Amino acid sequence: MNIYENCPILQNDRLMIRLIEQNDTDDLMAVYHDKFALPFFNSDNCNGSNFYCAVKEDMANTIRFWLLEYHENQGFVRFTIMDRKEEKAIGTIEMFRRESEDYYNDCGLLRVDVGSGYEKAEMLYEILSLITEPFYDWFGCSMIATKAPLYAIERIEALRKAGFSRSGEPLVNAQSNIVYYDYWIKKKESV
Repeated sequence: MNIYENCPILQNDRLMIRLIEQNDTDDLMAVYHDKFALPFFNSDNCNGSNFYCAVKEDMANTIRFWLLEYHENQGFVRFTIMDRKEEKAIGTIEMFRRESEDYYNDCGLLRVDVGSGYEKAEMLYEILSLITEPFYDWFGCSMIATKAPLYAIERIEALRKAGFSRSGEPLVNAQSNIVYYDYWIKKKESV
């Protein structure tokens, strides 16, 4: 299966995770305009962007860029996290396979952005439980890495519960040699 040709949907009773759509703009504006959520967004290697969207046009343009990266460049997949009970988008997930010369080669790099009201261990664990196993196969990677700074207490609790462990290895930008820390990893279990 090529995820860039056919993007599957994951769901359980509470959540649906699907490819982002332009009509998610209003719901996601609440997430990316949430100053309390901003410190948890992983913008490593994102050319200085912190993903804060001050106005609706910023959010619409960001979604257009994410869809372009998916459809045209096949650089990453940006999924929308839908709360099925609330019938609204509560955040996004980005995933791509990273090929590099550092520790994170053959690694799926995972970004999970949710509104501050959803930055809770139980919700983050539910998201991780739904996506982790399929993402190994969809992105053809042997390890998944995601960022959780020391102050992300709820996120770290969810990561530990989901079987992730703190990595002492830095993630290195090959072009700029900028080094990033605070990554958590989970390796695919051998069958």
